[in-house]
Amino acid sequence: MRRRGAVQRKVPCLFVTEVKEEPSAKRERQPFKVLATETITGKALEADIYNAIPTEKVDGTCCYVTAYKGQPYLWARLDRKPNKQAEKRFKRFLYSLEDCKEFVWNVEEDFKPVPDTWIPAKDIEFSNGNPLPDENGHMPGWVPVEKNSKQYCWHSSVVNYEAEVALVLKHHADPGLLEISPVPLSEILEQTLELIGTNINANPYGLGSKKQPVHLLVPHGAFEIKNPPALKQNDILSWFEGCSEGKVEGIVWHCHDGCLIKLHRHHLGLRWPLAETYLNSQPVVVAFNRTKYDCDFEPKSLFHHFSKLDGQRFGRLQDIKFDA
Repeated sequence: MRRRGAVQRKVPCLFVTEVKEEPSAKRERQPFKVLATETITGKALEADIYNAIPTEKVDGTCCYVTAYKGQPYLWARLDRKPNKQAEKRFKRFLYSLEDCKEFVWNVEEDFKPVPDTWIPAKDIEFSNGNPLPDENGHMPGWVPVEKNSKQYCWHSSVVNYEAEVALVLKHHADPGLLEISPVPLSEILEQTLELIGTNINANPYGLGSKKQPVHLLVPHGAFEIKNPPALKQNDILSWFEGCSEGKVEGIVWHCHDGCLIKLHRHHLGLRWPLAETYLNSQPVVVAFNRTKYDCDFEPKSLFHHFSKLDGQRFGRLQDIKFDA
């Protein structure tokens, strides 16, 4: 699979944003909205945004594949956040509007503990050997997803460490067709992916059911937008509202220098999720040659269920059903 930029920290918006004192449609109990202006940011221009590759922003939770215990492992996103006292200090600083001063963190005392296996995200800054928080007061990072993990059970459902494979949704060789197949973890090493499915972010793609949850990994940058809009707010707004390819959560531009730039529907005051999305309405085929694997997949596992669907095609991604 073609590799594109990895998501190791918060991705900046295409446009300069402004805060409007209106209730957020994206986050409950947030009394303000962050909306895009018509001005493209200097960061996007420096990254040569006009020659970047536009891809679908997939709505899930971020994951990472890197080595652990001597083999490729799936890691879940876990941001290290300030404790209550430090968060209060930080918020007071933000609301004080003292632009001339910089907030000073005590990295060893101001943050909640994390598991010993936690690692900071790759692009994070360090000082005196300690990772530093970003502008939101968070330290982006990762924890390994152990087999049969209760806390990360939906993450663990899409990996099999014995066979060293992950369940991945990607483009099929035939245009206009998606494919679900097991991919060796070694092939997606050092890549970031989005975990989507039944129990992730209220399931915007309508996958599976409570009785039979379905979860899949989507490599970041996997779904290139074929007919993207011009980089003008009105053109992007019309694209989101006026064509089937625009029924997505947002756009992520992959720049040639590795920089990522995004635009979410909410930045333009548009609704998400939608009843019908571009992703869940596309046809999909399952490609799962079970004879390639020496191990037996557990009978209730997603790997077992998908292996029984090998070669089957569904008219829409959301139509995938397993036999009772």
